[in-house]
Amino acid sequence: MTTTGPEISGLAPEDRHALEAFYRAFEGQPDLLDAAVTEDWQDMPLAPQQQPGRDGMKPLIGAFARAFPDAKVEILEIIAAPGRAAVRGRISGTHRGEWFGVAPSNRSFTMPIHEFHHIDRGRLTHTWHLEDWFGWLIQVGAWHPGRSEAAE
Repeated sequence: MTTTGPEISGLAPEDRHALEAFYRAFEGQPDLLDAAVTEDWQDMPLAPQQQPGRDGMKPLIGAFARAFPDAKVEILEIIAAPGRAAVRGRISGTHRGEWFGVAPSNRSFTMPIHEFHHIDRGRLTHTWHLEDWFGWLIQVGAWHPGRSEAAE
């Protein structure tokens, strides 16, 4: 995870530590979730077949690490208020394994992420997230906008 130079405002040090551990977890270190989120953490929306809570995310991170073994998360900006943080960042990597039914393309990608977190005593309790998966599909060649399936 790259944290050099993000713009940060209003974030307590223990909350920053939780956010940094959370994003490092997505670089193939799912056990970092133990230091970042509460056991009953709520991730919204859940990914297909993801179970709720901290332990429900760990298998997804394992699958993510197999699909994108060189994944990096870069935090670009954090805007915070007591108990809350908004994060603007990006994930980059190479699509080396199957991900949600998309066969490996060996193509590189960069995907923006926008997330909103509730934080209590240095642990994330809720996360609402939005990633540009349509852009990812285009970058790895799995979807071609403007081309209908019927025309193929």
